[in-house]
Amino acid sequence: MIHVLKIMKKGDNTRFEDHIYISGPGRVTIGKSCQINERVFIQGAVIGDYVMIAPYVSLIANMHNFERTDIPMVKQGKVVGNKVIIEDDVWIGRNAIVMPGVRIGKGSIIAAGSVVTKDVPEYVIVGGTPAKIIKSRK
Repeated sequence: MIHVLKIMKKGDNTRFEDHIYISGPGRVTIGKSCQINERVFIQGAVIGDYVMIAPYVSLIANMHNFERTDIPMVKQGKVVGNKVIIEDDVWIGRNAIVMPGVRIGKGSIIAAGSVVTKDVPEYVIVGGTPAKIIKSRK
């Protein structure tokens, strides 16, 4: 846990479980009273207050370029640092994947196993691959 605290800004009362991967210095900020469960992978994110992240969630900030077919994808470079933005009071279910640059609106729930490829409005429940709105919480 000490190593994790040195590489990011962390709010008060935030709890971490074991075996969490958080990428390099300055790439992650986490608000107050968050719960980050085991085996979570955070490549780059701004996480608000009162956010719950279930086990095995991945927040992806980098992506390989693949536009050209005359060059192997591994040699095309990548886009780095397109952080995921998670607003306050969000719950992300087990094994969900949130793709680069996605914003998850306040009070939303991401169903377990979802792949979130687009921004999520406030106070909705989304699920599936790709994730779609299931219902509103208001």
